[in-house]
Order: sequence, then structure tokens, then C-alpha cells
Amino acid sequence: MGIEIGAWLAAGYAVALVLVAYGIDRLARRAQTTVQDQHTPGFTYHDDHDAWLCPEDQWLWPRSFDPDNRVMRYRGSPSVCNHCPVKDTCTTSHDGREVRRMVDTWPASESARFHRGIACSVTVLAVLWPLASAFTVDGGASQVLLLAVSAAVGFASLPLWSHLRHTPADPHGVLKKSLDQNIQDRSAAAAALARRRTSYASDRRDPPDRA
Repeated sequence: MGIEIGAWLAAGYAVALVLVAYGIDRLARRAQTTVQDQHTPGFTYHDDHDAWLCPEDQWLWPRSFDPDNRVMRYRGSPSVCNHCPVKDTCTTSHDGREVRRMVDTWPASESARFHRGIACSVTVLAVLWPLASAFTVDGGASQVLLLAVSAAVGFASLPLWSHLRHTPADPHGVLKKSLDQNIQDRSAAAAALARRRTSYASDRRDPPDRA
């Protein structure tokens, strides 16, 4: 006896649910990245300095941490920003341009864990649907198919559950640097920037004439 149509439909529905679960997680992650990029156009975050470099080659250093929203705030020097030639297109603040960064890795933030939780809930339904359907079909082949699909769907869902379980909220804490450490980082960053500018300038010079 062949596999019943109902078994194929249940198996297909379970596979579709897994794809939906991964789609929810991917879209939520992309949305978070898009929001960050929209708020920091042209800015580059340097993890080694824990600072942002603006399009005008000026550094924005950490100023405060918002524990409720899990956001670190960075701000440029007012004396620099207020005299910047592109200030009108960058910020209206007289206290320097501010940039924010989520300190939690995906999916450790509250919003990310919420969407990951929805995705995991969908995978539960994906596993239970063919498993329950296996008790409603008559043919042995149909039951084997549904049980196999249920096991395969459960295995495919493990990365979502495992990452969520091993990534609790605030896994690494917030890196807090002292004033002396920030001053040292600024000096090192300024020296590195000066070396890059010197290198760029030397590259632009015409090579000396050779005899």
C-alpha cells in the first residue's frame, strides 16, 4: 500500500513550518542590522578601540550606557563636530554627534530573543504536526514517512534552540574602560590615523625621476 496523500501534506506542512521559522529569525536579524546601518551611515565601528570613526576621520568615544535598552552611547567632541564642514547634514546637536550601539550579540538582546522564541515555537508545531498525523493514517509506509519527517524537522530545528539556550541575555557583560584606558586608546588611534595619512600622502607623491 502506498503513502497516503494526507501523509504527504502533513510532511510538506512540517517542512514549510521549519522554513518559516528560519525565515522569521533571518528577517528579524536583518531588520536589526538595517536599523543600525540607518542610524550610522558612513560610520565604522572599531571593536579594538570600542569607538566609531566618522566619515570625516574623527572618533566618537563611549560616553554612557543605557542598561534598560542595552545600548552604549558614543559621542564626538563638540569642539570638533561644531566646526565640521558637514555638520548640517550630520547632526543638529551642539554637544557632538551621538551614535548608539546594541551591546548584546544576536540573539542575546531582548528583541532578538523574542523573535527567536517565536521561531522556536513554530518549530515545535513543525515537529508535533507530522507526529500527531502519524496516529491518524492507516498505512505503515505513511506512518514511517511522518515519523521520519518529524525526526528530521526536530534535528533541523536544533540550531535555533541550541543558540538561544547558549546565548543568555548579556552574555559578555558591558566593557567599561577607565579614563586612562580611553586616553591611551585615543592616543593609539590618533597615531594610527597619522600613520595612515602619511602613507596615503606618500603614495600620492610622484616618484622621483631616475637618472
